[in-house]
Amino acid sequence: MKNKLSVLDCLTIPAFEDNYFWLLSDGQDAVVVDPGAAAPVEASLREHGLRLSAILLTHHHRDHVGGVAELLNGRDIPVFGPRHEAIAHITDRLEGGDRVELSAPALSLAVLDVPGHTSGHIAYFMAGRTPRVFCGDTMFACGCGRLFEGTPSQMLSSLDTLSALPDETRVHCAHEYTLSNIRFARAADPDNLDLQAWEVEAQRLRGQGTPTVPTTLGHEKRVNPFLRSAAPQLQASLQQALGAAASAVSGDRLETFTVLRAWKDRFK
Repeated sequence: MKNKLSVLDCLTIPAFEDNYFWLLSDGQDAVVVDPGAAAPVEASLREHGLRLSAILLTHHHRDHVGGVAELLNGRDIPVFGPRHEAIAHITDRLEGGDRVELSAPALSLAVLDVPGHTSGHIAYFMAGRTPRVFCGDTMFACGCGRLFEGTPSQMLSSLDTLSALPDETRVHCAHEYTLSNIRFARAADPDNLDLQAWEVEAQRLRGQGTPTVPTTLGHEKRVNPFLRSAAPQLQASLQQALGAAASAVSGDRLETFTVLRAWKDRFK
């Protein structure tokens, strides 16, 4: 017997070692976000008796787009994706300020430009009683994406864009990186009591095999060091942990973020 879903439910589809794809559904039609592989999406559609009506893409990396061609086999559905990245099969190219309007499921999404991880990365924001943002690899639980193509200034601006959304917004990132991100965050922000409590809860969730995401934006503002680059407490911790290497962070958000991101890249 299929498991019927509530109106605009959001299913988590684990894939690969640590990816999550997201399936928004009204119980009959569904939209998938960042399907890096087709098989787990097809399995979820079958399990819940759903019909795929559209595909949303945030950026060009293979683990986010690799399943698109196979999902389109036998389906005539739109594929939404970033205007400024070279991705095959996109039918509707989007940039910040655009909107995605769908009738099945009934869905309205605002498109946000969030470059940094890649040069044309976008995110999708759904307002309403349960606001959600599908942010790909820009923001993670307690972290942010590597700067493969963008600059620290771009990524900080992108995180500011996401931070401007309502605090109750659910942050649907694309990877289960939370425990490793917390280990780094605890090194960078050791006196953060909210972060200490989150470490205990995240360990409990992963011990049960439960995803740690989505979190909420309000939660991330309290525990995510990359959203706290203006916090004197974090700046002081960086100075103490890194010494001369962090000499430039004094009071400067961008310098603090730049040092923090570079430290995360080499953190073990």
